[in-house]
Amino acid sequence: MSDILHQLAEVLDQRRHADPESSYVASLHSKGLNKILEKVGEEATETILAAKDAESGVERERQAVVAETADLWFHSLVMLSHLGIDSQDVLDELARRFGISGLDEKAARTTK
Repeated sequence: MSDILHQLAEVLDQRRHADPESSYVASLHSKGLNKILEKVGEEATETILAAKDAESGVERERQAVVAETADLWFHSLVMLSHLGIDSQDVLDELARRFGISGLDEKAARTTK
């Protein structure tokens, strides 16, 4: 599963310094972090709304959740790229948390 994330991260890194007129990713980077965060927020909201609609279980609405989640992940990867954070760091953090109770993990974060 993470192969596509690695491939996408590489492409995003290459396009970060591309001509903003020829690359959507470069245009986001050229507009700065606030624009990228705006897109992450917009996609998060659209994902939430799609999920609410999909609760009925209709296939079209369920596919909309997949599409919106892809947009959210994509823009989150752009954000990480802009901040110089390797997406592997997020995958490593998820791996670290795997097998740990969510309640225990959350409690450990609040005590730091």
